[in-house]
Amino acid sequence: MLFEKLGPGLITGAADDDPSGIATYSQAGAQFGFGLLWTMVLTYPLMSAIQLISAHIGRVTGCGLAKNMGTVLWRPLVIGLVALLFVANTINIGADLAAMGDAAELTVGYGGHAFTVGFALLSLVLQLFVPYRRYAHLLKWLTLTLLAYLAVLFMIKLDWRSIGIGLVWPRIGGVAAVTTIVAIFGTTISPYLFFWQSAQEVEEVAQDPAAEALIDAPEQARREFARMRLDTFFGMAVSNLVAIAIIVATAATVHASGTTTINTAADAAKALQPVAGKFAFLLFSIGIIGTGLLAVPVLAGSAAFAVGEAYGWKCGLGNRPHEAVGFYSVIGLATVMGIAIDWSPLDPIKALFWSAVINGVVAVPIMVGMMIVVSSQKTMGNFVASPLLLTLGWIATAVMAVAAAAMAFVPN
Repeated sequence: MLFEKLGPGLITGAADDDPSGIATYSQAGAQFGFGLLWTMVLTYPLMSAIQLISAHIGRVTGCGLAKNMGTVLWRPLVIGLVALLFVANTINIGADLAAMGDAAELTVGYGGHAFTVGFALLSLVLQLFVPYRRYAHLLKWLTLTLLAYLAVLFMIKLDWRSIGIGLVWPRIGGVAAVTTIVAIFGTTISPYLFFWQSAQEVEEVAQDPAAEALIDAPEQARREFARMRLDTFFGMAVSNLVAIAIIVATAATVHASGTTTINTAADAAKALQPVAGKFAFLLFSIGIIGTGLLAVPVLAGSAAFAVGEAYGWKCGLGNRPHEAVGFYSVIGLATVMGIAIDWSPLDPIKALFWSAVINGVVAVPIMVGMMIVVSSQKTMGNFVASPLLLTLGWIATAVMAVAAAAMAFVPN
């Protein structure tokens, strides 16, 4: 069964459409209509390549990104990159948790802060006490909450000509568009996803007695590379199709009604009214909470893997808390610090959008480090990435760098 063959790539792709992604894609559709759909066509091959590189590094070496970067880069630089990841992830966790609480309050009418704390505690319990295999299976099924956004497209009349033009004809108008593009890139090609998918390939090896790092068991390479390609291409396709659906639905409903800015969860939920009517807020809340429960553990876990690997700690969700104290302490710290953001004056929707912008900027130096690792024969042995994968990886890095730099130079 196809679903049973999918794992790290599918979970990573689904986590990519977290509350931050939903808010960013909704803002893009509301403010620019179909005008930024082309970004999703551009990002698909680039995000697939960079995530495949992440998986490649983990499966070949049997070690995560931070540890591998430490073998080819100056250690203080690696620590700095890990620190950037931790800060970006903590902000993203806080924004996601705040949005989940806001979505729950939108449905029941009260208790936003309480819901935020409750969702944070639930996420911690899942990571601390649920066995990895069962937890990974649960994460895969949570991806089905994303189908709510695809359903909207079957319920509204769409201008397919405008959608087609938006998909193939890039339009950029001013600093607001550039900032939104950086946010789209940042929430689609996010640094926490690099560390997560690489670490999950390491976890898969650790959980399967017959599996070994490919550098030690090259005879497994053909089968494993085929699995990683299927898993990653499928997972990233799911991610981008959902993103396109969110942009189209928001453009065809919210933007078409004259609203050009998503300020609240209620504004974003309006895109679901054609399919859910008076239950739009409930359906929106299910989507936000479902993807948040998927993404928050990925955000916290990827930060823990990065910090733990950088300092040589025992890492892995297959370990019990007392067996990997440092690793699970980072998960707890990132989640608790994220909760504090819920009490800041920043609106959850704006926090989600700006967390995506931060991810877009932080991703650039981390991607450079990844490309150096996957190009190193010392680290990868005979499994240095193919010329095509290296080319796409460096193009993805360059695109992210240009988009981030453009914010400083594009006039208002």
